[in-house]
Amino acid sequence: MPPLKPTKTVYTVSQFLDHQRQGNLNLHPRFQRREVWKSPAKSYFIDSLIRGYPVPIILLRQVHDLPTMSSSLEVIDGQQRLRTILSFVDSTVLTDFDKSKDEFTVKRIHNDNPIIAGKRFGQLPKAVQHGLLAYELSTHVVPADTGDDVVYRIFARLNSTGLPLKPQEIRNAEFHGVFKSMVYDLGFAYLDFWRDCRIFSDEGIARMAEAEAVSECLLLMLHGITAKKQKDISKWYKAYEDELPHADALRSRFEHVINVLDQSVGKLLPTTRFTRPALFFSLFAAVYDHIYTLKSRLDRKRPKSLPRGFGQKLLKVSERIRLQDLPKSVADAMERATADKKRRDVRHKFLMKALDLETNR
Repeated sequence: MPPLKPTKTVYTVSQFLDHQRQGNLNLHPRFQRREVWKSPAKSYFIDSLIRGYPVPIILLRQVHDLPTMSSSLEVIDGQQRLRTILSFVDSTVLTDFDKSKDEFTVKRIHNDNPIIAGKRFGQLPKAVQHGLLAYELSTHVVPADTGDDVVYRIFARLNSTGLPLKPQEIRNAEFHGVFKSMVYDLGFAYLDFWRDCRIFSDEGIARMAEAEAVSECLLLMLHGITAKKQKDISKWYKAYEDELPHADALRSRFEHVINVLDQSVGKLLPTTRFTRPALFFSLFAAVYDHIYTLKSRLDRKRPKSLPRGFGQKLLKVSERIRLQDLPKSVADAMERATADKKRRDVRHKFLMKALDLETNR
């Protein structure tokens, strides 16, 4: 089979609108899945276009109608992106437009600029409207003689990967709400911290390991120490999709704890056992408990300072972990089933005492 040679080009948003108005764009070929994006995902995508961020390539197939000698474009990959654009910019071009499902605006959690958030396309400043209409979408067009069997193969490969998706990667695709936005904002804000402290490698960050860690820390602050279960993390992403109580205080507390760790032991952490994500979580939990107290109201309580000599105590605890100079139950909790609540509780109790930390519980 000779190699496929798609035409690599760009179409602007306005050109896709023209194709749709003229009936030359088929958004629903047989192999496509039905439209499934929710309004947060649509908001997130349109905000990316407004900001000028690059987005994935649109893949089309040229279709020739020989009796009429006319041509059209069939969407192989990019259906949801294009439908989102069309419904936002000019919903009248969609013959099956459903206001209850298709109408949306950019959410404040994605863009807090008052001239953007909550505005329909016609309410945006003219410069923003022009910019969106002129946005260039990288597009590959496969020739009209590309058979359905090849198109199905392409579609299948585009929607599969060599590596199975990790739970956090699935959450990243599924959710676009308040909690997810905070998680990724904080994860990106502290990339240097994760790298410099050797908590996550570049490969781990590429697979969103730091985002999952931030999720765990935020949920700890909201609900206390619990077992780490992927289905429960996803449950809270869904629960906090539209609203997150005391979000500003939650963000502020997370930033404060990470900054305190960075300033007090940032240079020491890479030499300790606490570079292991499970143990870093327990260190974060212990420091948070000391500074704010677990399960404390997020709208109250001023932070406490770490005790003097905290860095040296941390080094001593790390050495004890390395030498297995620990009570049997603690040694077990450090090495086995580290996401189990009972073992997390054992680690927490041990670290609070060994690091000379206090709690008001």
